[in-house]
Amino acid sequence: MTAGRRLVVEADGGSRGNPGPAGYGALVRDALTGEVLAEVAEAIGHATNNVAEYRGLIAGLRAAAALDPAARAEVRMDSKLVVEQMSGRWKIKHPDMIPLALEAREVASGLDAVTYTWVPRSRNAHADRLANEAMDAAARGEEWSRDEGPAGTAADPAGGSGREAAGDSAPAWSPALGSATTTLLLRHGETPLSIEKRFAGVGDVPLTDTGLAQARAAAQALKGRGVDAIVTSPLGRCRDTAAEVAAATGAGIRTEEGLRETDFGAWEGLTFAEVGERWPAELKSWLADPASAPPGGESFTAVARRVRTALDKIKVRYRHQTVLVVSHVTPIKLLVRDALGAPMASLYRMQLDVASLSSIDWYDDGPATLRSFNDVHHLRV
Repeated sequence: MTAGRRLVVEADGGSRGNPGPAGYGALVRDALTGEVLAEVAEAIGHATNNVAEYRGLIAGLRAAAALDPAARAEVRMDSKLVVEQMSGRWKIKHPDMIPLALEAREVASGLDAVTYTWVPRSRNAHADRLANEAMDAAARGEEWSRDEGPAGTAADPAGGSGREAAGDSAPAWSPALGSATTTLLLRHGETPLSIEKRFAGVGDVPLTDTGLAQARAAAQALKGRGVDAIVTSPLGRCRDTAAEVAAATGAGIRTEEGLRETDFGAWEGLTFAEVGERWPAELKSWLADPASAPPGGESFTAVARRVRTALDKIKVRYRHQTVLVVSHVTPIKLLVRDALGAPMASLYRMQLDVASLSSIDWYDDGPATLRSFNDVHHLRV
């Protein structure tokens, strides 16, 4: 491949409802021949048009960088907002857009040069079609994505260096390059519902006295871990756990909505046996299909989307730092699953105790390393 080739990135994104079921699509062309070199698209669940458009831009830039890091890329989008903001002519005021714009600029910095051009929607039809396929899937509640390189070969799903992509001879176990962003994952302390093994979702269940003591024990264990920042679920049991660590380490706390627990709907506060008696068919479907949700609740597929977005924000805002993430069973397991590239069924094969610690290193060139899982040694002192 000739270094310094010219590429065109076409990207689009949208939602049905703004916010609503959302998705993005992007493609990379050879600027001279017009040949489509890569296509990427993804259903991203419930989001705004602007979030979807930025996600499309990021995916398109990653695809271009994977093809040729020395390329000069022209980005063509029908979003005036994204084009003007990325060109530096308009300020970025909305807090949800800032981390996405920073991530886009970080990815763009890996290319030789990137320019941005506004085009009418009629000239962005290919990306628009991909984005609409993604929105259709999001509206159906599906976890859907497309990631294709030349001649339909699979591209790197992590958007990184393509270690497992077609045409890349580096084995999956080859060492990562550069520094990592480290996430220390702390499940909140004991609650009345965790003692009785009841479904505890978005209800604001408090810590027990034992749970508070567990949070303090975890805080002492984290004093020497070099925690730069704390990001927590908005639910009280996590915020109270995070406060203990902040008092011990001096790290600041930021709340992230995407890290909240699954909404278990009608099953909230019930035991597994009680749910099985009242909703046997629904429970069976929920255990078999990650896109299935409890009555009035949220599927694991939907939770995975928002957790992945929360992780993207963390990796951009705290790049190469050590971040304590205080969250719940499902979000932490989903982060571990992403790091391992494991199937959704792996969630049912993980034991995650209250106040346990896990650790993942996320590298810029794509791979992640699970350093520890369900460590509870600090609770046995």
